[in-house]
Amino acid sequence: METVTLKSASGKWVMISAILASSMAFIDSTALNVVLPALQKSLNASSADLFWLLNAYLLMLASLILIGGAMGDKLGRKKIFMLGILIFIIGSAACGFAPTVILLITFRIIQGIGGALMIPGSLSLISSSINEKERGKAIGTWSAFTTVVTMGGPIIGGALADAGLWRYIFFINVPIGIAAFLMLAFRVKEHFDKSKDRALDYFGAATIAFGLAAITFGFLRFPALGFKNWQVYISLIAGLMLLILFLFVEKKSKHPMMPLQLFANKTFSGANLLTFFLYAGLGAGMLFLSLNLVQVQGYTQLQSGLTFLPFTLLMISFARFAGSLADKFGSRLFLILGPAIAGSGLLILSFVGQTNGAQAYWTTFFPGILIFGLGMSITVAPLTATVMGSAANQLSGTASGVNNAMTRIANVFANAVFGALAVLFFSNALQSQIKDIQLPNEVKQKVIQQAANFGNAKIPSEINSVDKLSIENIYHQSFIVAYKNIMRLSALLAFLGALMSMLFINIPVKKHNTA
Repeated sequence: METVTLKSASGKWVMISAILASSMAFIDSTALNVVLPALQKSLNASSADLFWLLNAYLLMLASLILIGGAMGDKLGRKKIFMLGILIFIIGSAACGFAPTVILLITFRIIQGIGGALMIPGSLSLISSSINEKERGKAIGTWSAFTTVVTMGGPIIGGALADAGLWRYIFFINVPIGIAAFLMLAFRVKEHFDKSKDRALDYFGAATIAFGLAAITFGFLRFPALGFKNWQVYISLIAGLMLLILFLFVEKKSKHPMMPLQLFANKTFSGANLLTFFLYAGLGAGMLFLSLNLVQVQGYTQLQSGLTFLPFTLLMISFARFAGSLADKFGSRLFLILGPAIAGSGLLILSFVGQTNGAQAYWTTFFPGILIFGLGMSITVAPLTATVMGSAANQLSGTASGVNNAMTRIANVFANAVFGALAVLFFSNALQSQIKDIQLPNEVKQKVIQQAANFGNAKIPSEINSVDKLSIENIYHQSFIVAYKNIMRLSALLAFLGALMSMLFINIPVKKHNTA
């Protein structure tokens, strides 16, 4: 297939459309974290509702994203990309109008279906369209812009939430999606191997979709029900068995949607392990940092969003440059140093306790966010280029789908498992500290029961105004204990990501010829 350069008109249209479309999904993923307190009040949502709001989207994305990548490879990357954008726009508009939290969760599922078709398409279109010598730079450019938008999401979300306009987090996707759709329709050529067998692996698609959905559902039910509940262990066991069946199906299939030869490449396998550990740490760290800033430290939602501005500026400054250097020198060193530096930033953030609010930001949260942002800006573009460069051109959509599935599964892991751990840490700290407060046992039990609401814990109405201050302080201190533990576990995951790079990723990354 004919490729184009970044400076050509065709190359620019490919980049702009891919960045715009990807931005919709990434804005949602970060802005939503910041507007959760406003959304919770507006729709009278419980803490369980909030986790389902985050994870209903991730559930569909994790279940279907491999299918989206394979469909793009076989039926046309542009065609499937455009279909995904259209579904995502419809889901976003429906989310914006949703009158209840149940309907909002339902419409998030539609967004997830669109995202599964759309997200692999952006990278596979770049990888197949842009000249190989400039591919790392192109992916670095995509990474820089999409990460800037991702980290700009909290700023946008905070401003809208403080103004009582949280619904516009969803509405903003509509004009962006329409612009990307029109660019693809009129300015971008279709890129896929027309000689390739276009038969779809329906049995493989069904086993991987239901397998990932079952495992994801098991993780999501774990915080509320515990591991011994039948819903949890049946879901996890069924999901694991379906994934094993999927591997057998793919090994025997004449038209595999995920050729297992991809994983014979140590670099591809290592990059995906790195992705899982790093993005699980990233997801947990950013979620609980955002909740800490608003619910305990007293930041407004806009101020909370602005705290990530140094991260955004670092991504603008370094991500594209890191992608270019990875083209020249290979990715291994970047993928060891980057996650290790990011982990150090998360570790530094774990030592921040109660502060005096936003005015203390520069001496409390800023150093950790700065170091964390530096680590991610070194990592993102070389990691993406490594994944895409370790698979042959005709499998670029599949490779992108696998890596994006890893990212989404990591986010589900972070939200579900770390959510359960956070409530456990919070509850233990709460029970320990409330012993010193002179209250009737039944009132103490009501205070402890609020642990399920985590940072949104309410003070029971029976408590007088004098004791309310003490209980509020206990809630805050218990939250900070949980926050510190979660941030340290997040740092550990980032360090594990660096270890995966040391063990598996070779230098330099070369294109292999897997058919």
